[in-house]
Amino acid sequence: MAEERRSQRPSQGTGSGGRSGGPRGGKPAGGKPASGGRGRPDKGSAGRPEKGGSGRSSRSSERADRFEPGGDERRDRRSGGRPERGGRPERGGRPERGRSERSGGKPDWKRPADKQVDRTAEQARYDGPDLPEDVTGKELDRSITAQLKGLPEKLASRVARHLAAAGMLIDDDPETAYQHTLAARARAPRLAVVREAAGEAAYAAGHYAEALAELRAAKRMNGATAYLPIMADCHRALGHPDQALKLAKSPSVANFVPEAKAEMTIVEAGARRDMGQVDAALRTLELAPLTSKTRASWVVRLRYAYADTLEAAGRLTDALAWFHRTHAIDSDEITDAAARAEALEKRIPQD
Repeated sequence: MAEERRSQRPSQGTGSGGRSGGPRGGKPAGGKPASGGRGRPDKGSAGRPEKGGSGRSSRSSERADRFEPGGDERRDRRSGGRPERGGRPERGGRPERGRSERSGGKPDWKRPADKQVDRTAEQARYDGPDLPEDVTGKELDRSITAQLKGLPEKLASRVARHLAAAGMLIDDDPETAYQHTLAARARAPRLAVVREAAGEAAYAAGHYAEALAELRAAKRMNGATAYLPIMADCHRALGHPDQALKLAKSPSVANFVPEAKAEMTIVEAGARRDMGQVDAALRTLELAPLTSKTRASWVVRLRYAYADTLEAAGRLTDALAWFHRTHAIDSDEITDAAARAEALEKRIPQD
């Protein structure tokens, strides 16, 4: 799945100052509620006679004041004009602390606004975008559906449909594809195939930090190394070319199939250019099978990256030759080699 996605993303040139290299073609370069309880009386006020008084406690005096004429004035004089702590406000005053008018009098802590918002966003991710009726999940490769068999039947079906929808949309609408993979991840976060799909969709949508996290998780789960080129390119996009070079030097790269090895070579050369090491980038690409007789897309991309780096190094004549050689085998037009060659011809002085 990772190789298929990467092979569909040609490297874009840097004639306008952009970066070259990488699986995606050089693009890589979210108060405690007030207590509603009753307050305690002032220390020493309960059950203790007031000095010089009649021997009644402050509580009994308060009860008597409620029924005696002028009791309000006496109570105000004792409290300095303030209601006693813990007392209820008069009817028509502001509501009790800890209770909300908009919640129908229910305590605020039972429905805090921030948690409601979080729950809404979480629920939206869980639901995911609407699933097309014609997407059944049977569109997935058998190797993927096999990994979903450990889930309950209905859950597996829903996850499969989200993954299938993501696969259909990833080229034309990568952001919606990413949302589909998030819905699948919310239901089955412990499946490596789900985390891999979320990582690839995040990468396609330009969410490079999220893509790196998801692919790291997938690698921990299944030990696969096929994600390394994309992970390295994510490091480039995040401004860490040194980390990309570390992944490019991983021992497992030597055992990659030619397509994956070419992808890592392109990323490594791009990281060198990010660091201003254009000559080192050229040497990296020159060690790759640039003259392979196959017309596979990975050879097209290698040649294009080499031509683009030659232009960055100021070797315009050599760059023109390699753009022509790229166009000669690019039958699917996955690059703009022809347009780059035409632009270079206008820049090179004619003899």
